[in-house]
Amino acid sequence: MQDPKAAEIGVVKTVKSKLLSIETRICPLPSVILHLCIVSPPLSPTLPMKFTASLRAFLVLATSFVLLSSSFSVASLGTTMASKQSCSPAGACSSDANNPSVGELMKHSSESIVSMLGGIYEHSVWVAETFVQQQQGTFEDITTVSDLAAKLKEVVDSASQEQKLALLQAHPDLCEKVEKMKELTVESQQEQSQAGLQSMEGEELAKFKAMNAAYKEKFGFPFILAVRNASKNTVLSALKGRLPNPKDQEFVTAMQQVHKIAWMRLLSKLNTDDAKGFLTCHVLDTANGIPAANMKIVLTRLSPEENAGVIGEFVTNEDGRLEGGPALKGGKDFTVGTYEWTFYAGDYFASKGTFTSGTPFLDVIPLRFGIDNPDDHYHVPLLVSPWSFSTYRGS
Repeated sequence: MQDPKAAEIGVVKTVKSKLLSIETRICPLPSVILHLCIVSPPLSPTLPMKFTASLRAFLVLATSFVLLSSSFSVASLGTTMASKQSCSPAGACSSDANNPSVGELMKHSSESIVSMLGGIYEHSVWVAETFVQQQQGTFEDITTVSDLAAKLKEVVDSASQEQKLALLQAHPDLCEKVEKMKELTVESQQEQSQAGLQSMEGEELAKFKAMNAAYKEKFGFPFILAVRNASKNTVLSALKGRLPNPKDQEFVTAMQQVHKIAWMRLLSKLNTDDAKGFLTCHVLDTANGIPAANMKIVLTRLSPEENAGVIGEFVTNEDGRLEGGPALKGGKDFTVGTYEWTFYAGDYFASKGTFTSGTPFLDVIPLRFGIDNPDDHYHVPLLVSPWSFSTYRGS
């Protein structure tokens, strides 16, 4: 017969092992508790029933503690993941189910609205406070992210020159070093990290600092650029190009960038699944002067990364348009991000008997474009011949 003391030690080890496994895997704990404490056979036939019952009670209490701890861990993880999903590394913002829609936000208390919108304009909570004061009793009139952005922009545009200058001066230098990142707002930290500005070093950083210092000395505020979708080269080129501007012109340009930054921040804080924007396409054959009927087109979403992939394949109708209407229409599918049309022009011109070179000059044509406003109609057409193509943003 097994020694009772050895059996007791074995049971304790088993309990510790199972608890560790539960905590490590963060599995569905209630079912585990049920299995261990009710369904399982006696832990050891050599132990007295009283000891076994006490041990089961201990297991319930210990596992419940793990359940409570794991719940906090999962909640924390969920919050972190939700935050990360607001903006992709490429810079495009996507709707988060936990964020309020514009309509929902407008039903919140004034304090809650200010708390949500206070960081939209850098260190300038007065913008959100003024907005709330002006909109008292008329919040229901604001139903889209475009409406809300326009109202916030009106507050800034109607402010005094001194307030606008203070707003510009509240923005950080774009070349903030990593050790100073904690001094920036959360929004600025994300934006600068995505642009890779904190990785500047050596000659590149020295050049940027010199131009940035010259800019601040000339204009009285830091160089401002919406960097969320910009690279280091974009930033350096913009700074070099804007440095010679007259003061009045650069003040206007800087304010435009401030509004652009505010727009992208606003998108990252709101759920726009109820937006009404849509995407259409039209292909015209300029070689034959007709609509390009029966051309294959593929639409792909490139960013946000979590929603990337082929959205659909289409064949143009007799009018050169998509059968059935828009390729994307409102809701969760029409998200802010980067997209690409792929036009199979070579196959189309072959079907028409149109002369092309042995190796077609234009065969498969990729056309990359961005959707920035979930409320807008984006019409992205193609005018094409075997030798050339063009496009534009229509509506």
